[in-house]
Amino acid sequence: MTPAGTRRRRALLATAGALTVSAAFVFGFLAGRVGRTGPEAPDVVSEAAERLRGSAATDVSRHELDEAAIRGMLSALGDRYAAYYDTSDYAQFQRLLDGRYSGVGLWLGRVPAGQVEVTSVLPDSPAAAAGLRVGDTIVDVAGDSVDDVPVGEIVRRMHGDVGTVVAITVRRATGIQTLRLRRVDLVSSDVTTDVVSGNVGRIRVAAFTRGTGKEVRDAFARLRAKHVNGVVLDLRGNPGGLLDEGVQVASAFLDKGLVVSYRGRGVEEKTYDVIGRGETTTPLAVLVDAGTASAAEVVAGALQDHNRALVVGGRTYGKGSVQQPLVLSDGSALEVTVARYFTPSGRSVEQVGITPDVDLPVGYDAAAALRRAVEVLSGTVASAPVPRG
Repeated sequence: MTPAGTRRRRALLATAGALTVSAAFVFGFLAGRVGRTGPEAPDVVSEAAERLRGSAATDVSRHELDEAAIRGMLSALGDRYAAYYDTSDYAQFQRLLDGRYSGVGLWLGRVPAGQVEVTSVLPDSPAAAAGLRVGDTIVDVAGDSVDDVPVGEIVRRMHGDVGTVVAITVRRATGIQTLRLRRVDLVSSDVTTDVVSGNVGRIRVAAFTRGTGKEVRDAFARLRAKHVNGVVLDLRGNPGGLLDEGVQVASAFLDKGLVVSYRGRGVEEKTYDVIGRGETTTPLAVLVDAGTASAAEVVAGALQDHNRALVVGGRTYGKGSVQQPLVLSDGSALEVTVARYFTPSGRSVEQVGITPDVDLPVGYDAAAALRRAVEVLSGTVASAPVPRG
């Protein structure tokens, strides 16, 4: 950060006591379609499939071989986020981005150590009823290990027809447990509000699905009508979602400037600026944790870089890459990483994450973390060391 930026950040902390401070499972998608270019090449894959079907002792369909070949191609990329969605899965995925899907109510992420962890649990879902919680490690789904399996594929295993049951094995401090969860139709309410300690409002954003940006603006307007003295934007456990919705959310609190940019192989650099003129006078804190990822990191990084908010909590997940679906002719899709995004100051968060201004220790109690964010808005802790709760 530049010296001027540091001075502005310190000014934010210093004036917070008087309450006069100037107050993102995937990215938004680029439409893509796979097609053939250049001279026709010999179809060796089809030849291999037909010979296997005719000679192998195991009876396997051409469809199964084709899907196996596709997944083999994706594994050759070394892309931790690459995934294949068959026609049904891709349709389900689109419903997920609308906040509607058939499943058990879990969001997942892969932590730097390699484990797949629960990053968010939808309230009133089968997962919530079974006691699953953020930080649980997924061991297997439907009896199959999740080791070295793309997160998108693990999520696909959890989705399915309403009324069917899926077995999920989780590891936590108390041991390993297998839970049988019945899939239901879910409609996620991704934006909720409440007034917490004192006269501070909270906007909780669980994911960036279609319409989230407008919902956050409306929620912010409702809280301001209650004359709150500050707002906590709670992005804990938010796995991301649509990039353009993340830009809309950041824009609700900014009046100008860059929100995010991305660039990569074969992708022209793209920049997203603030949309409209947001409100910039209400003191703002952004609450994050290790489950804050992707588009949620875009929002936290933009508000931090513009010195619009203090970021409180734990270091975020570190998913700073853009995935693009390549839609195939049968309606299935390949999802691959095509670029990395950068915060307004040029930071990449890929495998690094966002470092909070007020850092809370790993395992810090969730309720205590919210109280600390309120305290920061009230100027009672400023930048003092944070004790373990």
